Amino acid sequence: MARAFVLSLIALLSFLPATAATPNQVAFARQDGRVRIEIGGSHFSDYIYAGWPKPSLYPILDADGTSYTRDFPFKKNPAEVPDHDWHRGVWFAHGAVNGHDLWREILEKKTGRIVLDSILETRDGPTGVLRVRQRWQTSEGKILLTDETTLRIARTAAGTILDYEVRLIASHGAVTLGDTEEGTMAVRINEAIRVTHGKNKDKRPGSGHLVNSEGVRETPVWGKRANWCDAYGPLADGRVIGIALLEHPQNPRHPTWWHSRDYGLLSANPFGQHDFEKLKDRPNAGDYVIAAGGQLTLRYRLVFHRGDEKSARIAELYRDYAAGK
Repeated sequence: MARAFVLSLIALLSFLPATAATPNQVAFARQDGRVRIEIGGSHFSDYIYAGWPKPSLYPILDADGTSYTRDFPFKKNPAEVPDHDWHRGVWFAHGAVNGHDLWREILEKKTGRIVLDSILETRDGPTGVLRVRQRWQTSEGKILLTDETTLRIARTAAGTILDYEVRLIASHGAVTLGDTEEGTMAVRINEAIRVTHGKNKDKRPGSGHLVNSEGVRETPVWGKRANWCDAYGPLADGRVIGIALLEHPQNPRHPTWWHSRDYGLLSANPFGQHDFEKLKDRPNAGDYVIAAGGQLTLRYRLVFHRGDEKSARIAELYRDYAAGK
């Protein structure tokens, strides 16, 4: 009788969903042109690698479905401004790679592409891992470099953590990452938390905020160097959400410059020195050369959080990240 009871209990447990024991379990599902990512059985994001000139993560969703990113151009949203088609979710790219633009996507300017070569690994668990290999190509298909990108995802009490590690490999000859503001580790935030709306004479204040680790706020954040930058603001229902982008201190040229715009772009760029510092007589000041066969690794952490930078303890979270936690 006792043995029969134990066997029945084991059989019952085998039918229980895995998320019952681990509510923040990260799980991956390979689908056509994308990898679907769930946390605790709910949709978090998709790594979309087909149908567009470069891969990106979209959407970025909280457990209750709150979106941290803009919908355009994946989905029409009347509350959004349809500008900068190449600003999609979370992505990594650069605007001057051996003279080729892989940041913008403008057909007549013959901009390049980042193409998935293979999915190297998907690992479910409390911290999910996705590893991919990709080719950076000119508009004609010539390979400029390859990369191995590793994403680590976890949902914690502080928010949802996304670690982005990109290893750029000069597999097809020397690579010059040129000095331009157009780059590099980026997210296009939910339109509701923009600092400003409109353009030129129609420009008007929004309800969102930008702040960096040095205490610089709003529009002047652009071009400054800092350890981290946070974009936050209220949604229509009054809830405050935020996205913090942290730069790892082992990255070259730390602390990085920030190509963060009041219209909703949050981007860290270690290669745009002459643009950010207005060095008109030194147009190549920020160039970075990877010798043939060499590598460059860049690391960043995104924190999708509730509240402002103080209530979300972004400075403390940065110290943890810098310490390897």
